[in-house]
Amino acid sequence: MTRARALGLPMPGDTGPLNAITDVPGVEVGCVTLVSGDGPLRPGEGPVRTGVTALLPRGRAGLADACAAGVHSLNGNGEMTGSHWLAETGALNTPVLITNTHAVGACHRGAIEWMLRESPGSQDWMLPVVAETWDGYLNDIGGAHVRPEHAVRALDAARGGPVEEGSAGGGTGMNCYGFKGGNGTSSRVVRYGGDAYTVGAFVQANFGSRKDLTVRGVPVGAALADDNPMEDTDWLGLAGAGSVIAVVATDAPLIPGQCTALARRVPLGLARTGTYGQHSSGDIFLAFSTANAGALTGGFPAGEEGYETLRFVPWNRIDPFYEAVVQAVEEAVLNALLVARTMIGRDGHRSPALPHDRLRDLLAARGVL
Repeated sequence: MTRARALGLPMPGDTGPLNAITDVPGVEVGCVTLVSGDGPLRPGEGPVRTGVTALLPRGRAGLADACAAGVHSLNGNGEMTGSHWLAETGALNTPVLITNTHAVGACHRGAIEWMLRESPGSQDWMLPVVAETWDGYLNDIGGAHVRPEHAVRALDAARGGPVEEGSAGGGTGMNCYGFKGGNGTSSRVVRYGGDAYTVGAFVQANFGSRKDLTVRGVPVGAALADDNPMEDTDWLGLAGAGSVIAVVATDAPLIPGQCTALARRVPLGLARTGTYGQHSSGDIFLAFSTANAGALTGGFPAGEEGYETLRFVPWNRIDPFYEAVVQAVEEAVLNALLVARTMIGRDGHRSPALPHDRLRDLLAARGVL
């Protein structure tokens, strides 16, 4: 598995030990990958190139403990369930699942079943967070291949440690800049006073036109335009069609408005890779803080009258966390592109891998390597 730093790309910032969202203590990620069949599309039968990615903000141990959170939509041609309640309360108290566009309902139901199993009697009212990007170029997206039990399996598989990147989980059938895309992750360590905090990013990358691809400031897309099946065949007539979901996690103490502000910085990291946010792309982002455990208890039913207190970084000291988001998101996208391998799906549709050697040559010619 070759990630950006292993390829020698000079990425800014200090990473956590895994360079992944799971460097944030407590965050767990699991994947279920569904790949079967080849040849012509047979609706409801395949070929299947899809899956589910699950994130537990505080792991299993923290299911009942809400995180401060915020959401931001750069372009709303997509879905993230539960986002209205997140915006209303600033509290995230469910797992986060990411899948394909037509599997949101199955994953929503699966998340409810899993939470009822894990916390019987304590989850009478739930609004799970399920987000999506579209994998219909490679996958029989209209077939009911993702079922609630796959969401349950992804949640059961959630662990700390290395995160599956490229064609895994919800990212299995995704494309990015006309190359094979999918899951990507990265992290940054932010020092604040005498403390050190981690900011981690996870992306399901399924966006961008080939001509716009930029790596470490070098516009490489035009020089890599010769093998571009999605656009050469005028697939749907929408260059850059797709979407991107990003999840940002941190253990820095932040209030919900600051989490929203972190989510608003995700597009700046995406833009470093070349995208300008096409109308056909749904770009929706979630950020949460795992600090202040036990401080957000304003659910249902109401408890005794009282007050809650949040400790947080002052607004005038938050810039290093913004910078960490931008850096981690940029690297997460590059990791998704570099790890993913060529995939052939429905009707022989082919999504080529980003060619490492050619990319290195282009960057070396510009003095980046």
